[in-house]
Amino acid sequence: MIFVDGDACPVKEEVYRVAKRYKLSVTLVANAPMRVPTADWLTLVVVKGHYEAADDWIAEQVAGDDIVITADIPLASRCLEKQAHVLDSRGGKFSAESIGSALASRELMTQLRDLGTITGGPPPFSKQDRSQFLQTLDQTIQKLRRKK
Repeated sequence: MIFVDGDACPVKEEVYRVAKRYKLSVTLVANAPMRVPTADWLTLVVVKGHYEAADDWIAEQVAGDDIVITADIPLASRCLEKQAHVLDSRGGKFSAESIGSALASRELMTQLRDLGTITGGPPPFSKQDRSQFLQTLDQTIQKLRRKK
């Protein structure tokens, strides 16, 4: 199963195409309703409540060998604890070895933004990012299939 942290995910269409090709189910989780294709393998879950309610829902539902697509580092950490495979939308893969460093960098960047030292955000999402994401997602699915 693939879980997508859907509110700001720029690769939803890519996830849909890959999931359809591999016959995988996708659960798109969001804080607000959104348009999604009508398909029996795709479920939209709208979670009302506090700001991180969608993240909480994903973290509660995910299990080992599920795939999670998110840019949220704390959510990635929670999903890794459950043995899920976690990808960001630019094709990066979170791991048990790298998550501590990612959390520390996130905290540092938050502090620098709060101090006004850093005012910009991440670079614009590019075609290369999309291509890298598709490659990483495909590799992750292939690895899971060989494991079974």
